[in-house]
Amino acid sequence: MLENYFPVLLFIVVGLAVGVIAMSVGYFLAPQRPDSQKLSPYECGFEAFEDARMKFDVRYYLVAILFILFDLEIAFLFPWAIVLDEIGLFGYVAMLFFLGILVVGFIYEWMKGALEWE
Repeated sequence: MLENYFPVLLFIVVGLAVGVIAMSVGYFLAPQRPDSQKLSPYECGFEAFEDARMKFDVRYYLVAILFILFDLEIAFLFPWAIVLDEIGLFGYVAMLFFLGILVVGFIYEWMKGALEWE
């Protein structure tokens, strides 16, 4: 049973090795000459005038959570649609139950105004 996972383990090990080797080569071959221009902030071209850890509105997080929720819903729907013939009526009813729970959550979020952006 565990020998079936050997290709996955090999893929992870090779991927980590390639990443570590590439970063090491870049670190050791790159010139290390820092100066004030290289270390200055470069996002907007000027010094930051606010703290980067400002508070976001909670609605931003609600929209992000809703996106993740419905993104995961789609991730569950594709494999279900592929094996629908094999799982039969039980799989169909189970997915309807799953989608029903998500729809109830979506309606709750909608009624609470989480999707309204002012």
